[in-house]
Amino acid sequence: MSFVDLKDICMSYDGKVSILEKLNISMAKGELVSLLGPSGCGKTTTLRIIAGLIEPSSGTLTVDGSDITKVPVHKRNFGMVFQSYALFPHITIEENVAFGLKLRKLDKKTIDQKVKEILEIVDLSSFEKRYPKQLSGGQRQRVALARALVIEPKLLLLDEPLSNLDAKLRINMRTEIKSIQKKLGITTVFVTHDQEECFSISDKVAIMNKGIIEQYDSPENIYNNPRTEFVARFIGFENFISVDKVSDGLFRGKNGALFKVGRIPEKKVTLGTIRPSDITILKEEDEKEINIIKGKVKVRTFLGKSYQYDVETELGKLIANSSCEVAYNSGDIVTLYLPENRIVLV
Repeated sequence: MSFVDLKDICMSYDGKVSILEKLNISMAKGELVSLLGPSGCGKTTTLRIIAGLIEPSSGTLTVDGSDITKVPVHKRNFGMVFQSYALFPHITIEENVAFGLKLRKLDKKTIDQKVKEILEIVDLSSFEKRYPKQLSGGQRQRVALARALVIEPKLLLLDEPLSNLDAKLRINMRTEIKSIQKKLGITTVFVTHDQEECFSISDKVAIMNKGIIEQYDSPENIYNNPRTEFVARFIGFENFISVDKVSDGLFRGKNGALFKVGRIPEKKVTLGTIRPSDITILKEEDEKEINIIKGKVKVRTFLGKSYQYDVETELGKLIANSSCEVAYNSGDIVTLYLPENRIVLV
């Protein structure tokens, strides 16, 4: 049974500008679900609807079997961590963390115990008397997380919480968030535009585009089997080939080249896509009769462990990565092999 259900959620302003269109998401208890997509896709609006900060134009939000669509934000018992941390600068760390408990009018002994326990979980036990300005960005982020968790919320909502941190600290913090979330078993909604960050910590990912969910699945399935061209492009597929079906598992490009494809979706497809790292540049003696296309190298780019080649073919520009053992020059004619188990149809 789902713990969180968003059913047919629509959101528009003045009845004209549509932000969300019949959005449906189901989350199991204890899952970490990420909303991923470009700016303006509706992910933050979705989070704000879940939080109760705005009310949807239509649709229902159910949590733990109860319809809370019209329940005000202060009665939802959700924890939220903002992009800006939103800590009170004039009070200590322990006072920041205790703020929500004091609003609930718990006794001092209970508050002190809960604050102590959560600061231990986020590894800030020795910082309780400091002020936010005396902490690093990562430490302030953990304070914000502790403040959201100490109230024992039904749901934890994270709105791009790592975007203000440097790259190395973001990696450390996302590991900590995942560890704490699993340790406490709390259902979590995480909003981000960073694919790597999202895929590394999520149980499920909803990829959003212009107010709709293009794909809702595990990170592994989305990475290996994007269902639409938008999803494929968003997660890093760069090569797209127009294809027509010849027979089961066999497709023809517009230049007549035949491509055998291992994974065939049930729906009608018009494009084949493949990652640059999955294309092989063949030696002449290794040439095959199927799944190949000849082309001319236009640009070679050094990537450190490999070269990337922009290759002009009869099917359009294809990008291929190859090891540094052999270097091809601009103007060289090469043969590209597209393995059937790496081509994805969308």
